[in-house]
Amino acid sequence: MARRAESPASPALHSLSRAQRGLADRLGEPGLRLLTWAASAAGMALIALLVYKVFAQAGESISHFGLGFLTANVWDPVSRRFGAASFIYGTAISSLLALVIAGPLSIAIALFLTELAPRRARRPVATLVELLAAIPSVVLGLWGIIVLAPFLVNTLEPALHSAFGWIPLFEGSTSPFGLLPAILILTIMVVPIIASVTREVFETVPGDLKESALALGATRWEMVRMVILPYAKSGIVGASILGLGRALGEAIAVTQVIGDATGVHVSLFAPADTLASRVASTYQGATSTLEISSLAYLSAILLVLALIVNVIARLIVRRSTRRMRRVGPRAGLAVTTAEADA
Repeated sequence: MARRAESPASPALHSLSRAQRGLADRLGEPGLRLLTWAASAAGMALIALLVYKVFAQAGESISHFGLGFLTANVWDPVSRRFGAASFIYGTAISSLLALVIAGPLSIAIALFLTELAPRRARRPVATLVELLAAIPSVVLGLWGIIVLAPFLVNTLEPALHSAFGWIPLFEGSTSPFGLLPAILILTIMVVPIIASVTREVFETVPGDLKESALALGATRWEMVRMVILPYAKSGIVGASILGLGRALGEAIAVTQVIGDATGVHVSLFAPADTLASRVASTYQGATSTLEISSLAYLSAILLVLALIVNVIARLIVRRSTRRMRRVGPRAGLAVTTAEADA
């Protein structure tokens, strides 16, 4: 009896439900499209406004100094003479050397987590490594002043000077502030980014390729060298460039340990400065419109560098993704077999 009573009402309920869903779809489809388009347009407008504002603020300095600003090695607010050469040098040296140290370390961490670590330890270790990226920059800078600087002055820098003092990079007197502590701080900040992306790239390597290499008699190191690293090469490069972009734009932690000095010095023990650090430490105390415009000029240079680096990284990562989708296990197995026979 209950079923007979419910059956006449069920078609009406279903038709009402279909009508309600149709109305929601008719309203939701254009609403979703409008919302996504608005979000995308807002992002592009924000970037365009940021670029316009920075270059507009830098207009006075650009018209006054021109491209000579890039090669001038002076920053004197009293005589109204400004240049970016020493800051470009400090930015390039600190970021590139941090990348040189962080790259192999990050690859080793990624290999350990994907190939060598016990399964129970992989997630905790990966979480601890990624937590380094969550540490505030000011805390890392304070750690650099309290812990790292005394260690460098009393232990590491004297050892480097005594062993490699004949190399210009390690000549001169030791100092708690300079390029070396900035490089080490940037290394700590870059490692989580490169290690995380590289680990994800290593996890995309087909298991058939690795098992085939081991079945052909390759050792674990040979399998890593012949299969994993070639397969993930583009992804590793992309991850490294993403880390480089992070290092280029760091300001607070670098400002605390680099020394805030103008000049191009080969020695890593000498105080220096970077583009981001100079803007962060000087903008609030700028005394003239030309100095403010010159700081905006530094920001424009840094913005162009960061955009170029990030675009290159995205292109490399996209190329790596397409390659990994295109190359099948059979092609990889053929390459592995040929290398093993050789």
